[in-house]
Order: sequence, then structure tokens, then C-alpha cells
Amino acid sequence: MTRIAVIGGGRIGEALIAGLVKAGHAPKDLVVAEQYPPRAQELAGQYGIRVTTVADAAEGAHVIVVAVKPADVDSVLTELNTIDLNGDVEQLIVSLAAGIPTVRYEGKLPAGFSVVRVMPNTPMLVGEGVSAIAAGRYATAEHLEKVRDVLGAVGKVVTVSESQLDAVTAVSGSGPAYFFLIAEAMIEGGVALGLTRATATELVVQTMVGSAAMLDTSGGSPNELRADVTSPGGTTAVAVRELERGGVRTAFNEALVAAKERSAALGAAPE
Repeated sequence: MTRIAVIGGGRIGEALIAGLVKAGHAPKDLVVAEQYPPRAQELAGQYGIRVTTVADAAEGAHVIVVAVKPADVDSVLTELNTIDLNGDVEQLIVSLAAGIPTVRYEGKLPAGFSVVRVMPNTPMLVGEGVSAIAAGRYATAEHLEKVRDVLGAVGKVVTVSESQLDAVTAVSGSGPAYFFLIAEAMIEGGVALGLTRATATELVVQTMVGSAAMLDTSGGSPNELRADVTSPGGTTAVAVRELERGGVRTAFNEALVAAKERSAALGAAPE
């Protein structure tokens, strides 16, 4: 069994651990590095895994998942360099830190070290995430396949070039927040129209779940499925007209561009 070290016990790190345990990975083959003692105790109690330091977690691990905030990556790399990363076990770094390019890792790790960069999203917390993976300079097809196996425990996986990951961040990495904002607006609108908050919430949430399922399974494009609901002169037609008048498409385009630029700026931070 592949031994996996997760560096960072936050929401994304825990989601990966939970998915791996559910998928059948033995707790003895998982270890997490978490420096906040109450959180470390919580993870150890919940999943029966060992919680330790960065260097100790990475020692002997086949896959080292870096699931910390971008600002903390350099300190993690400093700790990783205190161990023999070119020891008896072939090791692979998997970066879940938003915006940080693989060259940032490769420049601070032993020469030729393999790195795969990942952009996950928070639905992995419920096993429905989507992760885009990209190979660093020294990562092979076999490395990518290993990462696909690991991340498949928490959702779907797509392979892209690293140059596309800032765009992926804007679309799917930040994407759940856009859907939550839409849900929030629709619920508030329903309440304003006289529905109870509980009823409006149930209607909106299930509408989003059902609509996503249709997009995933029907084979129809978003445009085709929208047209199926939009009868000429009907309620949906007038609602869509108001959304278009409000500039919804332009707003989304500008939001995605801003998110992509921010992701690129994070990756360009001085070393």
C-alpha cells in the first residue's frame, strides 16, 4: 500500500484523509503533520492516524501531499529539506497550495525531485470534488496516475498543463463560492417573495443538485438545457431577460479574470 503523508490538517487535508480512509486505505499507511495541538488531537481521534511533525511525517512516505496555505509553503519546504528526500523510498510531492508553481518546489528540493501540482475544490469534503492535476518538470505519466488514484477517493480528476492551472483555479477552485453566492441570492429572493427561509433553502438547494445532475448525465449542453426550461414569453424567459440585463455574463467573465490574475500573482510571489 502507498504510504501517504498529508502536510496540513485543515479542511482540504482532512477531506483527503477522510476520502482515503473511506476508500480503504489503512490508517497505518496515512500520517498527517499538524502543528496546532487541539486540531492534531481531533484528527488522531477521528481517523486513528498518527499526527506528527512535517519532517517526521514525510520520512519514508511515498506521496507527500502539501495541503497548507500558499504563505506557508516555503516553511514546509525548509522542513522537508531536513530529511533525506532521495533515500530508499521514491517520493513524490503533490502540491494542493493555490497558485504555487512546481518550479517553486523544484528550486528548493533536491535536483530532479518529482512534483505534481493540484487545484482541488471544497466539494471534496463530501466526496464530490474535482481536482485538476499538472506535472512538474520531472514528473512522469506514472506519477500522474498515482496522483489520480489518490485524489479519486474524493471526486473526479482531470489532467491539464500547468499553464492552465490559474484558469482552473478561477473556474473550479473558486467555483463553489460562486454557486453558494447564487444560492444565497435565490434564497433571499424567495424569502422576499413570501416563502419561509427553510422552504426557500430546500427549494434552491435541491434545484441546484438536480440541475447539476442533469448537466452531468443528460448529455445536453447548458444552453440546450436552459432552452428546454425557457418557454417563449413564459416566467423563465422574463427572469433570464432580467439576469441578462443585469449583466450576469459580464460579471462572471470579470470575476473569472480577476481570480485567474490573483492566482498568477500568488505564484509570482518572491521566493
